[in-house]
Amino acid sequence: MRTTFHLKTLAVAIATLSVASMTNAAGLDRSGQDVTAFFQDGTYAEAVYTYIDADVSGYDSENQSPLSNNYVRGEKTGDIAESYDFFRYGVKTDINDTFSIGVLYDEPFGASAEYTQSNFVAQDDFDASIINLTGGRVNAATIDGAIASLSDQARTEPDPVIRQELIDQATSLTVAREIANAEADTAGQNTKVEVRSESLTAILGMKFGANKNFQVYGGPVAQRIQADTALRGTAYGPATGYTSHMSPDMDYGYIAGIAYSKPEIALKAALTYRSEIDHDADTFESYPLAPLLSGGDLPPSRTGKIEVTTPKSVNFDFQTGINPTTLATAKVRWVPWSDFVLTPPLYNEASQASGRYGDDGLNLVEYDDDQWQVELGLAKRVAPALAISGTVGWDSGAGDPTTSLGPVDGYYSVGLGAKYNVTENWAVSAGGKYLWFGDAQGQLPTGKIVGDFQDNDGYIAGVKLSYQGK
Repeated sequence: MRTTFHLKTLAVAIATLSVASMTNAAGLDRSGQDVTAFFQDGTYAEAVYTYIDADVSGYDSENQSPLSNNYVRGEKTGDIAESYDFFRYGVKTDINDTFSIGVLYDEPFGASAEYTQSNFVAQDDFDASIINLTGGRVNAATIDGAIASLSDQARTEPDPVIRQELIDQATSLTVAREIANAEADTAGQNTKVEVRSESLTAILGMKFGANKNFQVYGGPVAQRIQADTALRGTAYGPATGYTSHMSPDMDYGYIAGIAYSKPEIALKAALTYRSEIDHDADTFESYPLAPLLSGGDLPPSRTGKIEVTTPKSVNFDFQTGINPTTLATAKVRWVPWSDFVLTPPLYNEASQASGRYGDDGLNLVEYDDDQWQVELGLAKRVAPALAISGTVGWDSGAGDPTTSLGPVDGYYSVGLGAKYNVTENWAVSAGGKYLWFGDAQGQLPTGKIVGDFQDNDGYIAGVKLSYQGK
């Protein structure tokens, strides 16, 4: 005789699993773009608050020469990860036994980091900056004389190879001097990045099949994104002092998916695709060394437009009853972060004009690998109104080395949660998760390794208020 697991008896064990799930992932992934609220029975609504506190620290590079990419362990960076929080809301209802509608709000992408010490902070010691940037060849008192001497030698040198070597040496000292000047102009300022996004998704679902076991769903997505970046310290070489502000921009994409359910064993499976979304945002950039790098062709600051494409993604959500009081779940997520680039126009044009990075120049942020994320869970109803849950998770990361603005290469995690049904319709859930971050080296767009980050961790806490009615 086949055992049946009625969904109503298992409902108390479900919702905790998504309270603190799928967050602090590869690239700029933040919320995991969860859509499981749409698959709840009847009329359902939830409000979720998530708080994340990570400890990401390491060592900067003692090698501060703009012309050398060798990493040499330097000073401690301190904790660069800023704590952050975000909300998620969802509501859905059944129009009839075929059609359902829902609206979901989340904050899908983001970043928050700040360096408060090491050579990622602008210093006011001009002499020390010159010595560090030139490997001790000159100091503040001798650099101007060295530049003039090399330039004079180049003018009278008949051998074209030696002449070019002298010109290159004079140029490198000139760049070092201007980097030190930019340091002094921004003394005490920290390297930091802040990215925020918001997303509103409308979904229409249609069930079909003899027993309405299948459902197709889809709808439009409105997404808003903004970003601020400040690069400071000799770690960034000629880019020190660079600042950009991307104004909030709203644009649109879509969601589409297919789901299958078998209520007798509490089975639900859903495959969800979200499209990429193209943004064309107003931006302001300040790049103090842009005129020097371009021979005077570029200004030190400029307003303009920046094109940013947030990535597409695929989510797979699965659950099934194991017995009348126990539920197993699995989540898999794929995001092609290897396709993502952030290319501020003035930053890119300055790198092209320098003649060192080809016709395409440099992107400010890019990733080498796609993200894979897996989370497995169990939920157990231990009393008529109380359930507990546990999860284990893995995130592949988006490559190592990676950007110095987010030097983490994936994670492993464990989580616990509990849900209490306050009334027949209302419930409160709480959950937490501990994460072990993968070691990563922080890399500049030039390819230079400027930091090494190991043995880092973090935690996530979340609370959910939910309503479910038939």
